[in-house]
Amino acid sequence: MKLIGIGDNVVDFYKDQGKIYPGGNSLNVAVMYNRLNDEQSSYIGIVGNDGAADHVLEVLQKEKVEISRVRQAVGENGMAVVALDKDGDRIFIGSNRGGIQSRLGIVLNDRDLDYIRQHDLLHTSVYSHIEHNLQSLSQLIEISFDFSTNQEEHYLQKVCPYVTYAFFSGSNLNIAECHALIQKVHSFGSKVVCVTRGEKGALLSIENQLYEQAIIQTKVIDTLGAGDSFIAGFLSSYVQGQDVNKALQKGALAASQTCQDYGAFGYGKEYIPDHMLV
Repeated sequence: MKLIGIGDNVVDFYKDQGKIYPGGNSLNVAVMYNRLNDEQSSYIGIVGNDGAADHVLEVLQKEKVEISRVRQAVGENGMAVVALDKDGDRIFIGSNRGGIQSRLGIVLNDRDLDYIRQHDLLHTSVYSHIEHNLQSLSQLIEISFDFSTNQEEHYLQKVCPYVTYAFFSGSNLNIAECHALIQKVHSFGSKVVCVTRGEKGALLSIENQLYEQAIIQTKVIDTLGAGDSFIAGFLSSYVQGQDVNKALQKGALAASQTCQDYGAFGYGKEYIPDHMLV
């Protein structure tokens, strides 16, 4: 089952290290899904023409993610400035608001649509700004969508009807709030709803059948990208027809492994930004 990620990519700049790491939800899921499957994943997005963009493209090639439909434009690549607290939890302290990709926006053409049809699953996110394409894309392919912490009702009503797999970050939610969110998202049309809750594990509902998954304990160095790895691990198993609980365990394992190193999936590189973002 082939996955294509469409949308956000950034580099995460660790100010204390002076290093950048490739990232962005749509890109992270494509890379991690690719690592966990025999079939090659693909990615469509816009990168800049600076050193950060060059690093992103080089890493995607090393990871053997198919990037023939990636656009390169004049401007800064997306960049976020990251710090870590004493527990390894990420703290975002600045950004260039997605760089050139957010300023231009992805415009999908007929060749892109033909290319997307060659895949089985599309993953994108609230940071990718392709909501206007979801209705037409959902007629071609099943869609997985990371809402991050966005639970605004008007946004859910706009997106959920076209999304099969809906993922939320909910470490700040109690159980009752998670259940209410899950029910609301189901009512708007999404079949599979997952709320990841950091160290409290994850809740998943498939057509109102609820499942729970605890975290897999590990030495935490950096939590950046753990949620994306969970998504990739779960999807890589579930869409292949494996048992739901096994798919959740695979997601938890992928997340725990990501926490053991810096960045969403490694590849730190020394870098001096053209201007400091904070």
